[in-house]
Parts: sequence; structure tokens; C-alpha cells
Amino acid sequence: MALPGGAVSAPGIRISESWAAEAERVNLTAAPLGQPLCFDLKLSSLSPHPFLGHLPGQEGGILSPKKSWLVEPLWPLTSALLPLLSRPRALCPRVTRWDGGGWPEQGRDFCSDTFQVARGSRDDSSPQEPYHLLKNMTSKSPPLCMCPAGWKLLAMLALVLVVMVLYSISREDRYIELFYFPIPEKKEPCFQGEAERKASKLFGNYSRDQPIFLRLKDYFWVKTPSAYELPYGTKGSEDLLLRVLAITSYSIPESIQSLKCRRCVVVGNGHRLRNSSLGDAINKYDVVIRLNNAPVTGYEGDVGSKTTMRLFYPESAHFNPKVENNPDTLLVLVAFKAMDFHWIETILSDKKRVRKGFWKQPPLIWDVNPKQIRILNPFFMEIAADKLLSLPMQQPRKVKQKPTTGLLAITLALHLCDLVHIAGFGYPDTHNKKQTIHYYEQITLKSMAGSGHNVSQEALAIKRMLEIGAVKNLTYF
Repeated sequence: MALPGGAVSAPGIRISESWAAEAERVNLTAAPLGQPLCFDLKLSSLSPHPFLGHLPGQEGGILSPKKSWLVEPLWPLTSALLPLLSRPRALCPRVTRWDGGGWPEQGRDFCSDTFQVARGSRDDSSPQEPYHLLKNMTSKSPPLCMCPAGWKLLAMLALVLVVMVLYSISREDRYIELFYFPIPEKKEPCFQGEAERKASKLFGNYSRDQPIFLRLKDYFWVKTPSAYELPYGTKGSEDLLLRVLAITSYSIPESIQSLKCRRCVVVGNGHRLRNSSLGDAINKYDVVIRLNNAPVTGYEGDVGSKTTMRLFYPESAHFNPKVENNPDTLLVLVAFKAMDFHWIETILSDKKRVRKGFWKQPPLIWDVNPKQIRILNPFFMEIAADKLLSLPMQQPRKVKQKPTTGLLAITLALHLCDLVHIAGFGYPDTHNKKQTIHYYEQITLKSMAGSGHNVSQEALAIKRMLEIGAVKNLTYF
């Protein structure tokens, strides 16, 4: 029977209407004598696939590209490779005679191009047999019939291409240290005191009796002398601090205080969070700690929407406290200098603003509830600098190396929580000048020049935490 385009259909073959409607038409392209003849492949469901066996699909195990568990996820690749893998050893012999009668035996006079499924029979009286029929390519060019050497070469090239693509993807965001600790979707058990026990390997026998936030009673009723100046102590800044503590609070919310085992996550600002889809997982932690001006709005799918605490300093306070936080979020001031206390006092008391003494102009108007403000205990800055980075507490003013807010937040979490996870930490390789460092803005490592942060040294510190299991990583590091 002739079909449009000069093709002929196999005599006596009946195609079901449901399949014909889906496939538009099935045709077999005739070739001149002496030329390779490529027919649509006919495979009985009684003959398992040479590599895969019977696969779930339509009609009792016949492979269907629209319903197969294997083909659908990787259809562009498998549609090219599976037909090659399914070909018999003797492929595409020269046709010496075919008069249009009968039906060629499987694997002798035809080869395949793409999968389709149909049911057909040689005539109306014979029982129905399931066939795998391969729809001819719609190109006007003659059908391509590849011989064994050709399909093996194509398979090898496809494999090389896949490896190259995967390698290029993995190399794109390569960081200083590549550490990956995948956290299962199942909620990880929490054991009371676990983080403290593991952190003691890094910090030594430090006391958890230290308050997380500075308290008025420690400076008003009982003088608590500090050995260091800010950011490692409060020496010389006590008067300013007293005025700030008089209008703020130091309590930890009862919802956190009452937990027998606290599960915490410190959400960094790193580029690794982009397209991570960690938002729902982050929202399930008891305590979510965020850093500086990192936005939540518009990035909820990757970073979540819950914020228990946000650490900040005046120069990083360029965010809307009511939009980027929850109504009960604690805004924790990290004071690096005495002017930081002066700034927060003028904001909360609506006094004349200060404009000098900052490396970047902080907000002059900041709509925040004083009850949300906390002052972080400089003890944690001291611990991070001394125990993790081995920095001297007293440095020349022009040097002043100090931990980043991220490392400080991890140190705080190890003191407050029983289980600590981190996400979005790590910087690009120092030789990578184009990779952005944050998930929300287009700045590179160049912007950190002169910041006083040694990112390579901090990477080693976080690596040690990961190795001993003090923290676990939700993203690459």
C-alpha cells in the first residue's frame, strides 16, 4: 500500500486506531536493490530487551516513550542511545530481493531509529501480536542505517559529551574547599549537648554559662571589667553601652528557651544558595540565623522565609527590618567599635544622627522596635578569633583582622544549639575574579579587599568543624 512521500506500508499489517492517531502514520521506506534497507524495528514483547529486559510501559511490558520509567526523564539522551543498544549483531544487510510480501524477520532486513508502540497482525485471522514499531524520521533525506562500527562510535561520542558537560557544570562554581555533606530529607535526630561536646575539641573547656546577649545588670549593678576593647570586649565603651542596654532587652524567646534540644541552621549569604531549593528545609529548623542585609523576599524558595535571629552591624543595616524579617525576629547588633553603640542609641531614641566614624554610611532612618534589638556578647567574637583563627586580641589599628559575621554566627550557634547545620558558606577560588560571592547581588571577591577578613583561613576553620562533625553542611563548601 503506497503512503505519502513514496513510502509503502507492510502488507497485511493492521495498525490500531489509537496508536495511529498518536503516531500520525507508520511507514516503511523501500530502498533500491543492493542498497541498505531500513524498516521500522519489530520487536515482540515476548523477546526481552537485550540489556533491560521487559520494561514497565504499555501492553504488558512494551516500552513506551511516554510512560516508561527510564525513557521519560532522560528522553533526549535515551531516544538516541536505546535504539542503538537494542540492535542485533547482524545489522542492515544488503537486500537482494523483496517483493513486498511477507514480513522480514527481526534484525535481518531492517534497523531502528526512534521508539514507538503499536499492535498489529499479519492478517485479520491471525492472533494479535505486540510489536515495537519505530516511526520513520520525518526528514526528506533517506533513512540512515548505521552499521556496528558506526553505532559504537556514536555511543562513545555521546558518553564523552555527557562527561564533559557534567565536568563543566561541576567546575563552574568551584570553591576553595569542596566539602559536601548531604543532609537527608528525613528529619535528623537531635541529641542534647551534642554540639557542645564536639565544639569543645575546637574551643577547649569554655563555659556555656556566658550569656548570649549583654545584660544591663552586669554593667549597672555589678561592674564587669573587660580585658579587651571592641570587638573582643567592652573596655572603654561602658558608658555608651549602659545607655543602649537601658532601652533594649537581652532575653531569649520562651519558644526557644523551653526546647529540650535546639535544632539550628546558620544561613550564609554565599552564591551556593542560588537555585538550591532549600527554602522549605530551612524553615523547619527551630532557630534560623541570618546575616547582615541578606534578603529573604524573592528568594524564599532557596533561603526560606523564617528568621529567628539576624546578626548585623551599622554598615550592614541597609535592609527593611519589617519586610526582610518576621515580627518576632531578634536583631542582634555586632559591635566592632564604640560608634556602633552610639548609632543604635540615636536610632532607638530618635536623637541627632551620627554620620562620621563609619567605613560606610549606615541608615539614618531605621524603623525598628527596640524590643527586638539585642547586643551580642563580645565573648563570641573573642572565641572565634582566638580559638578558630588564632588571631591576637590586641592588634595594630591599621591591621585589625577579625572574623566575618558568618563565622561569628556559627560560633554563637555552637553555644546556643544542640544540632548545628550551615548553608551558603564558602567563597570562590581566589583566582576566580568573575564568580559572584553572594546569592543576591553581583559583587566579587574584589569587594572584600581591605575588609580585614582572611577568607582562606576561615575556610580551613569551617573545614575542621565539618571534619569533626561539630556542624554539617546543607550545601557545598
